[in-house]
Amino acid sequence: MNEFWDKILFKLGDFTLTPAKIAAAILVIVITWFVLLLIKKILLHPKKMDATEKGRRISAFQLLRYLVWVIVFSICIKIAGFDITILVAGSAALLVGIGFGLQNIFSDLISGLFLLFERKVKVGDVMEVDNIVGKVQAINLRTSVLLTRDGYDIIVPNHKFITENVINWSHNSYERRFQIEVGVSYGSDVELVTKCLLACANEHQELIKTEDHKPLVRFSDFGDSALIFYLMFWTKDIFHVEQIKSEIRYKIFQSFRENKVVIPFPQRDVHMIPKSI
Repeated sequence: MNEFWDKILFKLGDFTLTPAKIAAAILVIVITWFVLLLIKKILLHPKKMDATEKGRRISAFQLLRYLVWVIVFSICIKIAGFDITILVAGSAALLVGIGFGLQNIFSDLISGLFLLFERKVKVGDVMEVDNIVGKVQAINLRTSVLLTRDGYDIIVPNHKFITENVINWSHNSYERRFQIEVGVSYGSDVELVTKCLLACANEHQELIKTEDHKPLVRFSDFGDSALIFYLMFWTKDIFHVEQIKSEIRYKIFQSFRENKVVIPFPQRDVHMIPKSI
C-alpha cells in the first residue's frame, strides 16, 4: 500500500504527483462540501423567518462559502506540492496582462463583494432593472438571478446594481404606494366619483388600510376630454401589484356602470365656419 500511495504519477522539476496527494486533496474537498452543506441547513432551517432575515442569512452564507473555497483551494495547492508564493509571483505578470481584457468580469466580481458586504440588495427583494421587474432569487459573486413576473429567470451582472440606476421596491420596507389613473366625463359628479373609487379600493384584501396608508383619491387635472383622477393605495404585495391594479380596474368599471359615471373616449369638436360671399 505504501508503494501504491507513494507511486509517482507525474513529475515536473521538483513537483511530483502521487495518489496520496490526490486522495488528500479530494478528502479535503469532500469534507468542506459536507461542512458547508451542514452550515447552510443550520442557517436556513428556521421555518418562521421573514424575507429580510432569510436574505441576510443567504448573503452571509454566500460570503462564507466563497471565503472557505478560496482557503480550501490554497490548501489543495499546498498538498499537491506547489509553492503558493512562487505561483502567485509567477502569475502576477499574466494577471496584469489579461486584466485589461477582463475588466467587466472583475467589475462584476467586485460589485458582488459590495452586494454581499453592504446588503443593499438581498434575496427576496423586488428590483427593477432595465425596466424589468423581478424578485431576487440568488446573489452570486459575479451575477444575480431575478425571477420576473412572467415566471422566467434573468441573469443580471452585478455591476448593474452598483453603477447604474436601479429601483429596489422593497428596500427597508415592503410597503409601497401605487396609483391608478381614471378619466371621467366633465358632466360627472366628482364627489360620487371619489366615493366609487374609495369603495373599490377598500374592498380589495391586499391593500393596506391603516390611518397612515389608507387609500385616497386625488383630483389631478382637467384633461382635454376628461377629468383626471388618481386612486392611490398602499400594498405589501409589490411583486403582484399589476394583478392587483387589474382587479381594482374591474371593480371601478363595474361601479361606474352601476352609478352611471361615464368614462369618455378622446374626442375633438370641429366647427365649420361658412365662407362669406
